[in-house]
Amino acid sequence: MRYSHYLLNTLKETPADAEVISHQLMMRAGMIRKVAAGIYNYLPLGLRSIRKVERIVREEMDRSGAIELLMPMVVPAELWQESGRWEQYGKELLRFKDRKEADFCLGPTHEEVITDIVRREVKSYRQVPLNLYQIQGKFRDEIRPRFGLMRGREFIMKDAYSFDLDEAGADVAYDKMYQAYRRIFERCGLRFRAVEADTGNIGGTASHEFMVLAASGEDAIVSCDSCQYAANVEKAELRDPGQAAPAPAQPLQRVLTPARKSIEDVALFLETATERLVKTLILQTDTGETVAVLLRGDRELNDIKLTRLLGCNWVELAPEEVVLRVTGAPSGFAGPVGLQLRLLADFEVRGMADFIVGANEKDAHLTGANLGRDFSVETFADLRQAVAGDGCPRCAGKLESWRGIEVGHVFKLGTKYSAALGATVLDEKGEERTLFMGCYGIGVGRTVAAAIEQNNDANGIIWPMPIAPFQVIVTMVNPKEDEVRLAAEKLYEELLALGVEALLDDRDERPGSKFKDADLIGIPLRVTVGARGLKEGALELQERRSGERTMLPVAETARLLAERVRQALEN
Repeated sequence: MRYSHYLLNTLKETPADAEVISHQLMMRAGMIRKVAAGIYNYLPLGLRSIRKVERIVREEMDRSGAIELLMPMVVPAELWQESGRWEQYGKELLRFKDRKEADFCLGPTHEEVITDIVRREVKSYRQVPLNLYQIQGKFRDEIRPRFGLMRGREFIMKDAYSFDLDEAGADVAYDKMYQAYRRIFERCGLRFRAVEADTGNIGGTASHEFMVLAASGEDAIVSCDSCQYAANVEKAELRDPGQAAPAPAQPLQRVLTPARKSIEDVALFLETATERLVKTLILQTDTGETVAVLLRGDRELNDIKLTRLLGCNWVELAPEEVVLRVTGAPSGFAGPVGLQLRLLADFEVRGMADFIVGANEKDAHLTGANLGRDFSVETFADLRQAVAGDGCPRCAGKLESWRGIEVGHVFKLGTKYSAALGATVLDEKGEERTLFMGCYGIGVGRTVAAAIEQNNDANGIIWPMPIAPFQVIVTMVNPKEDEVRLAAEKLYEELLALGVEALLDDRDERPGSKFKDADLIGIPLRVTVGARGLKEGALELQERRSGERTMLPVAETARLLAERVRQALEN
């Protein structure tokens, strides 16, 4: 491809609304352009990387035995009403009516549509196991689209769905997809972790997220320093330390803490550490229940663990008027002593003694509080967020923390959708069996953006070779010099003949501007064709990642570059 005839306009300035590095660099490198909030045009350079990820995904899905099809983006409401998600999914599901006033939605995911296909087309146990996938545009009406392709409203996704006769078969399908996903992200040249995760509104019994490791990642994950355990902090389990509290050594004593509401302010005022306090959170559930949860002062509540314990869909902090009604004090002064609420506590609280709690009175706390003597807890459970240094739930190791970007998610769905939509087959005895399902998603555009978040420097993108839009850029220093132009053209044609994806920068621009653009768009290998090098019979190769420069013999340059590309793709 010749730069002078390519649709590639780089930007010197970062767009004001681009908050994360991948969004900034994709805009500056001319890969995407914004159409509306969370909706983008994929320009030619960006589309080349998108297509490369798609090709890797398609090859690995085919290798795993999955079969490609294509479902519509517009889905009738009836299917979502059958599964019960028409009302449950919330405002992210873009609903609309056609000219006949029939309800439709833009599919953010396709469990209902694929299950409808299978219940119509698959009747016998001989037709399973079956795994169907598509690579398609989807739409989720995010309340706050941001970060470019990281959190857009319209996006490209690979979604696959497996159907098996029983749970054991579904486990085999899940493992096949898990291994396929590992190969996909390895082939994309990304550093990633597969972590246990919550199933969220997709549902099911188990799931893993595939996280590209990047300091800018939205998700916090933890992994063990001794075994293979890794999980999203939302899902990360913490073992019960089983530590009994020491005997009380202090009397329960009321102290004034005027206007000190936060844990940090109270600890500072009483000249103690935050871990010597126990916070009392007053929460409400979607079922209308109000509960109190106790955590060590420096810990954070894990909402998902609590909703599972309570068997509800969500919990939220109670509004001020409820806190005032149930505790007799404004927020910031709640405590367990004398509180007439269902009282739950994190495991860690069970091992504490002589701690500080709210006094259920404005501007007051209690010191020397102790379990058993001063109050009782209904249930102790794992209720807090995991942090670095916590014990691994699988072995004696310690957890380490990372930031990650979710690029893939696999789920064991069980019979949630097949039972709701009646996807059954007849087994060898002629008896009707409900199929077990799994679903498996990869955000294609998100994978490209995550690759940039993980691979960049102050000058621009540093593409992994497998998903780079071009493998080599040939920079013609001065196209007005015949010798330079002819040598660059010759090298470019030789590279194409060897199967190398080359971009020839034949623009009439200053060399410095060309070098800056080459760094910005991040092509892995840059070869410079200039008069000085040609006089010496050599061309300069610069590797984008290392910055290392090498002089290559003119006659051998194409072959040596092709060999470098081949080696990079094999590693």
